[in-house]
Amino acid sequence: MFYHDKRTQYPVRVENPNPVYAKMLQQALGGVEGEIRVMLQYLFQSFNSRGPSKYRDLLLETGTEEIGHVEMFATAIALNLEGSPAAVQEDAARRNPLVAAVMGGMSPRQYLSGGMGAVCQDSEGNPFNGSWVVSSGNIAADMLSNASAEATGIALACRLYEMTDDPGMKDMLSYLIARDVMHQQQWLAVIEELGGLHQQLPIPNSFDHSKEKTEFSHTFFSTAVDGIDPPQGRWSSGPSLDGKAEFRTMRLRAMGEEPQLAPPIPQAFAQMEEMRGGQERVAAMGTSSQGMAAGGSGGTLGSEGIGTRITDSLKTMANEVTGRGGSGGGSKAE
Repeated sequence: MFYHDKRTQYPVRVENPNPVYAKMLQQALGGVEGEIRVMLQYLFQSFNSRGPSKYRDLLLETGTEEIGHVEMFATAIALNLEGSPAAVQEDAARRNPLVAAVMGGMSPRQYLSGGMGAVCQDSEGNPFNGSWVVSSGNIAADMLSNASAEATGIALACRLYEMTDDPGMKDMLSYLIARDVMHQQQWLAVIEELGGLHQQLPIPNSFDHSKEKTEFSHTFFSTAVDGIDPPQGRWSSGPSLDGKAEFRTMRLRAMGEEPQLAPPIPQAFAQMEEMRGGQERVAAMGTSSQGMAAGGSGGTLGSEGIGTRITDSLKTMANEVTGRGGSGGGSKAE
């Protein structure tokens, strides 16, 4: 359950409204580095938390704090849209002031969709994307993702701080940068409390890692062509961070085979030249590929076998929808 206070978490003041800056602030609201992203990320992680309750509480506390940050940025955007620079004001005296504000650099959607207010988008007008929100169900993975989100959020806030001379905006951003510093450290503090990276790596540490190809688990692959030395650093030699092996470097070489797909199925409606060429390619591969060409017992369905399987599946689905067939419903009278 959430409660609210009509006052903002920290003072939001704009002494010199600037519609261009309002557009820049949209990145800190609805961008990938913005407050909406971390607000939802922490809240969903708390909603999905199944471990010790203190971590759920920590996430819920900070997610709720971030709701206030969303309000602060939305308010700052709206206040910056209430006025415009002198040059735009002069132009506005001769024309529609709202159109003049748009021409002065504000996002058109802030007027068209927001009525001179903030909208749920980034500085380029791209809508907020929920796929940015990370809630993996693994506390170590989530904490590292959270620390990364706060790091990019601080970088953005610092750039916005440098972009304005407005004392009120600088004061608000100074507060938000400080909060991001704390959040970045609190997420890393959870990792430390859980035993540090040495104990948490590899993530997830609950998987039986004897099932992995351990000869590659601590190997840095260099994809550089011969003659170019691989980059050397902490990752290329010495003990691994999980303490399970030594880092090493090797040049990556192809260990698999060239992929050979079955020819296009008729129901995919490829070009006739593609279909003939695919059949010729498979035929040229010889007896080892007969199963692919004919959809036989080789374990890989050919174009005819795949096509038949798809057609049968579609017919079955259609019959189930219309009530003709299925395992329990009988058939309808025609």
